Amino acid sequence: MSHEKYQDCIEACHLCMQECEHCATACLHEDNVKMMARCIELDRSCSDICSLAEREMARGSVFAEHVCQLCAEICEACGEECAKHQVDHCQRCADACRRCANACREMAGAGLGR
Repeated sequence: MSHEKYQDCIEACHLCMQECEHCATACLHEDNVKMMARCIELDRSCSDICSLAEREMARGSVFAEHVCQLCAEICEACGEECAKHQVDHCQRCADACRRCANACREMAGAGLGR
């Protein structure tokens, strides 16, 4: 199956999507939600692009490499924002974002989508 060569990146995207969804919801329950606004925005964007990247790789799309390049950029931005907040859910999300960004860059750089 063509998607097997993407398995590590698919798993990293899936975990990142889950952590971003959890983080966004948890941020909404923080005392100072306004301070978490940028984090929530990036969590939502990151979750969406991770989900898209996962699906593109699963179907062996010719666009998987390009989507993963964008995914890496958004994951990096989300991870940087989450790392600023000293709450567990943000720190877990930042870690997942960094792992996903690295996996997506590796996948796209290896030219697996060609």
